Amino acid sequence: MQQAAQHPPTVETPDLTVFARIVGDAHARDDEAIRALHSEDVWQPGPAIVALVVSPGSTDEVAAVAKAADAAGYSIAPRGAGMSYTGGYVPAHHRTISLDMSRMNRILRLSRDDMTITVEAGATWTAVNDALATQGLRLPFWGPMSGLSSTIGGGISQLNAMFGAGHYGTSSESVVALKIVTADGKIVRTGARGPNGDTPHYRHFGPDLTGLFCGDCGTLGIKAEITLRLITAPKFEDTASFSFPSGEALLKAMAEIARSGVAAETCAFDPGLTVVRMKRASLAGDIRTLGKVVAKEKSLGKGLLAAAKIAMGGRNFIAPTDYPFHFACEGRSKAAVDADMAEARRICLSFGGAEIENTIAKVIRAMPFPPLNSMLGPTGEAWVPCHGVTSLSTAPEIFAEIQAVFARRRAEMDAAEIHVGFLFTTMATNAIVIEPVFFWPQGWRKIHESAVEPSHLARLTQRPLHPEATALVTALRKELIGIFARYGSGHFQIGRTYPYRESRDAVSQALLDAVKRVTDPDGLLNPGVLGFPDAGADA
Repeated sequence: MQQAAQHPPTVETPDLTVFARIVGDAHARDDEAIRALHSEDVWQPGPAIVALVVSPGSTDEVAAVAKAADAAGYSIAPRGAGMSYTGGYVPAHHRTISLDMSRMNRILRLSRDDMTITVEAGATWTAVNDALATQGLRLPFWGPMSGLSSTIGGGISQLNAMFGAGHYGTSSESVVALKIVTADGKIVRTGARGPNGDTPHYRHFGPDLTGLFCGDCGTLGIKAEITLRLITAPKFEDTASFSFPSGEALLKAMAEIARSGVAAETCAFDPGLTVVRMKRASLAGDIRTLGKVVAKEKSLGKGLLAAAKIAMGGRNFIAPTDYPFHFACEGRSKAAVDADMAEARRICLSFGGAEIENTIAKVIRAMPFPPLNSMLGPTGEAWVPCHGVTSLSTAPEIFAEIQAVFARRRAEMDAAEIHVGFLFTTMATNAIVIEPVFFWPQGWRKIHESAVEPSHLARLTQRPLHPEATALVTALRKELIGIFARYGSGHFQIGRTYPYRESRDAVSQALLDAVKRVTDPDGLLNPGVLGFPDAGADA
């Protein structure tokens, strides 16, 4: 990972006026600051700096930009909110145009009659949820914790975990249809699309073409419009928290919770991540958080009581050696939610869990999309995760192997001041996400400044480069990814970090290559992602 300042080389650049005529002068930019920002992700700067940043305002403009880039022989790297930490949109080479999708943030059609919503790819999870709430509706999977800024298009390209995932799985499992732009500006429409061809209502009309573009990191096509199915928003919910004495007990309990299907979503931490959370600003001092908790409760009295418990308890109710587990249940009736809560409690107790104050569980539900301040460590350290989507049965073994790696390399990690933690969550009834998280004393970059609240950033310490620690984090991530690969785990936001194409059998590779040849015959869409050939980007 190289953190040194990037300087654009002297290379031929595309004609800015060609793209300005398509999107407007203000939305085709070649100034160094914006180009540098769009050439790095949360983990690292890319190996090159993009030539232009172009921000289309409609599907027609996306198609025109793609056609013009294709004619000029330039690659396109689609970018949502920039939350990737796997090289998912950084340029493989300098002849790259960053396609900034943030202007395409409209809700195009919301139909309670058909229970679908069609949005442009740059719409955020927060905006979509807010619009649906006014009609008593919700997405089945309704967003990651970064949903304040993360986009729907990014979520479908990279896939997500968290809200609603315990019942409905990842983001793509709520998708009905897509409108995709190919590398040369053609349009692909998937799903059953109604009498006018533009009112999608059902996904599985023949082979699942929609699924081809979910999780592709934008290398098979540019997502322009996304139709998702809706549900009636559950009228009742409840939360609880438990503490477990070991990671093995926690993961076995989580697996049984997943099998039972009772939890809408789950979230757990190891002692290392608990320590990090303790170092952050106190929940008790965050008036916004307490206000959200009060507003979430059905009555003012209950809301004030819940907020008072949080203010008095802070985070100190969790023993520093324990594994805290938080879950939410939801449903159409209080009796149904009570039954699910009772079953979840029974499961937790049967695996040695002890119920604790549900402060964090309440806050997660009341304020699901917090500011993105956790992109940095509690005092400003660099932060990067990796993860695996594991089977229920193999999760404890995988966790044990990862812990063994950290134990074996503990002296190196301590010398480099590298700290680790884990986040765990369940996916529907059949998977657990294990997410090791690394913190190390390296300074932040422009991408962090673009996302973290300025008031929060001002309280942190900017650090110099620490290439030795960064190299060790790189090596540790690769070793952990190797463990996940041996167990056949899946991954979200594959980018250039996780092995995908090379992990597929020969026929699957041929099928992928055939799709790539149709939608991107010259290899111009996000080259290098998913294991397709690139021009030298560093994984």
